[in-house]
Order: sequence, then structure tokens, then C-alpha cells
Amino acid sequence: MKIRPLILAAALLAGLSAQAKFTEFPDGSKVPDWFNDTKVPALAKLGKQYVVTDYGVTASDSTLIQTEALQKVIDLAAEQGGGVVVIPEGTFLSGSLFFKPGTHLHVAKGGKLKGSDAITHYKIIKTRLEGQTIDYFAALVNADGVDGFTITGEGTIDGNGHRYYDEFWLRRKVNRNCTNLEALRPRMVYISNSKDVTVQGVRMVNSGFWTNHLYNCSRIKYLGVTILAPTDGYPKGPSTDALDLDVCKDVLVSQCYMNVNDDGVCLKGGKGTWVDTIPGNGPVSNVIIDRCTFGKTNAGVTFGSEAWDCSNVIMKDCKFDGTFHVLLFKMRPDTPQQYRNVLIDGATGTVRNAVEVQTWTQFFDKVERDPMPVSGVDNVTFRNGHLICTRDFYKDRKTDFYTLRNFTFRDIWASAPDPTFDTSQITDCTVENVTVTLPEK
Repeated sequence: MKIRPLILAAALLAGLSAQAKFTEFPDGSKVPDWFNDTKVPALAKLGKQYVVTDYGVTASDSTLIQTEALQKVIDLAAEQGGGVVVIPEGTFLSGSLFFKPGTHLHVAKGGKLKGSDAITHYKIIKTRLEGQTIDYFAALVNADGVDGFTITGEGTIDGNGHRYYDEFWLRRKVNRNCTNLEALRPRMVYISNSKDVTVQGVRMVNSGFWTNHLYNCSRIKYLGVTILAPTDGYPKGPSTDALDLDVCKDVLVSQCYMNVNDDGVCLKGGKGTWVDTIPGNGPVSNVIIDRCTFGKTNAGVTFGSEAWDCSNVIMKDCKFDGTFHVLLFKMRPDTPQQYRNVLIDGATGTVRNAVEVQTWTQFFDKVERDPMPVSGVDNVTFRNGHLICTRDFYKDRKTDFYTLRNFTFRDIWASAPDPTFDTSQITDCTVENVTVTLPEK
């Protein structure tokens, strides 16, 4: 392996704001034209607008739980052939809401849909969580089997999660092994079994649990969305992942900002020793993350602890500001995992580690399987990077339960306290035009 000094061209950083045209996935397959269309959905074309205050919902009391009244507006829109449920200026407090086929959600500028901070206001339903199908609490906004569903607007969806955060951390003081599910918290948005989903423009803040969870969906676009949860001080927002993609295909995440107390874009799909045989589990593929900015998230993109078959992931021209990782692979000893065909192109900013392959042993349960399929990461390219790393540029650990193959690092400048760049655990690794240097004093 030959490492040549980096000559950083000015053009490396010059075009970060320009939209790239995506033509090819890392496995060589063609990127559909759908990915290159980021036009905002025209509200007028989505059907009749149902401004909730015209249908019995009050704007005069922001402390009043109005779940039933809001649901009646959604049901009316569905009964009358579909349309857009509009949250106007003001704060509207609610428990779990269920959107029907043909309906959409628009949160107008100055409007806020705010979740109740009492879990009793969220229905218990059959849902998907942490790589399994279980009975659990619905999200604030739910859409199951709603093809073409959109969430748009300049307003805010507020998960009102601070009481949930307090309870979670209190439980952890009493029981350090307390799981996410035992803390009884609602997600903000759960969209399942749907295609052609678009979320655009809205601010999503303070989710009680995962912020956006999409399960068994395809052709998903997140455009210009801001996703925030507390990452400093007390209480931090535990497991407030910005966007969880669970058994999803064809996903575009473009020009979004994420600062949450866990993963930014997280790939999921199932877990466990027999993960590939369990109905409901499945792959995640064809994901493009374009011109996004990540604050203090765990990673820009995480191949998660509940993922097992993920491929064709592109992260292009993204910026990082105190993010823990650009790219994180979580490898579970109890789950056969195959991650492949990944391209990181144009990562800039400050991170803890640029790339890490991490052994994940929290809450795992390995059972007998002979032979156990081998886990591995294959065909990863990281190029055109300019990063300040506060720990390591690249990190893995020696292990025999997964393999690392066909990595390429090209045209990268980075600084790190330990400039050692050890790729000895990777089979067939190319390092070209890369410099990792000590930080400036």
C-alpha cells in the first residue's frame, strides 16, 4: 500500500453548495432520475385544504389536548376524497394522530403541532421498533399505507420531550440496563408501508424518542428539514435519532440540518442470529444523503445496531460541526450483517472520528446457528475529505466475527491527535493522496 502526499486542490471545497447530478450507485447500477428532482410539492395540487380551526379545533388555548378534534379533521378530509390538513398559526397540543390515504399534513409558518408529554395520550398499536414488530405506543404523527403522503410547511412539529428525557435518565440511575422501550416514550413521526413520501421544510424539535421512523417504505424524500433535540446540558434527548430508515428503498435526504442526541441518518432492518429468516425484516438500499449539515449527532450515516443488509449508500458534499462520526458501522456479534457499496464524497468540518467500525454488544442475544453466516463490510470509498478529527481519522478493532474488504481512501486531508492511519485489518485497501497530520498548536 502506497501513501502519497496530498495536494489539496482549491476545487475540492469550491462546489459544495452546487447540486450534483447523481448518475450511478456504488455497485454500478443507474440512479433513477427521481433522485435528481428536488422540487417542492405544490400545496394547491394536493387537494382541498382543511384548516383545522375551521373545523372545531381552537387556537385560543395552547394547553388544551385536542387529539380527538384534530383526528376528526383528518377523518373528514379522508372521507371527502383527501386533502391537506393545515395547522395554522398557533400551538395545537395533541396525542397520537393517524393520517389516512389521500391526506397530507401542512404546518404553516407560525404554526406548531405539539405532542402531549403524557404517554397516556398515545394509543398502543402494533408497530415496528428496535428491529421487531411489537405492541407499543404510536407516534405523534402516524401514516400507514398512505402512498404519496407529505408533511410540508415552515412551521414546527414539537415532540415536547423533556419530561420523557427526565424519566429516561431517572430510570437509568435506578437500572443501568433499562432499555429504550421500558422508558415508555413516543416517536414524533412514524410512516409505514407507504411509497412516494415527501417531508419538506418543517422544523422537528424535541422528539420524545426517534424523530422520524420509516418502515417498509420506498421513494422517500426529506428536503430542507431541520431536526433538533437537546445534545448538551441536562436533560439530553436520549435516542432522538433524526431519521431511521427501516426496510426502506430509494431514499433522498437533501439539504437537511440535524443536531440530535444520537444518529443522524440511521439504517435499520432487523437484528438477531436468525434475522434473515424473520418475516418483516429486510434490506435498506439506494440511499443518497446530499448537502446536509450535521451538528452534534452520533454520525452522519450509521449502519445501525438493528441493521443487517444495507447497500448502495451515497453521502455527497455534507458538512460536520462537532459530529461524532462521518460514517459509522455497528457490528453485532449476534447478527449476520452485510454492509456494502458505500460512497462518501466531499465531507468537510470537525468530527470525533471520520470512519469507525464499532463492535456493538449492548442488549444482544446470540443463539445457536451452525454455520453462522459471516458478517462484513465491502466496497467502501471515502474521497475528497477535509476534516479536523478530535480523536481518530479511521478506527476499527481486530476481531474474527466480521471482515473488512475493498476500502478506498482518496484525496483526503485530515488532522488527528494520533495521525496513525492503520488499515491493516482491511483486505484490499487503497490509500491514495491522503494526509493525516497532527493538529495545529
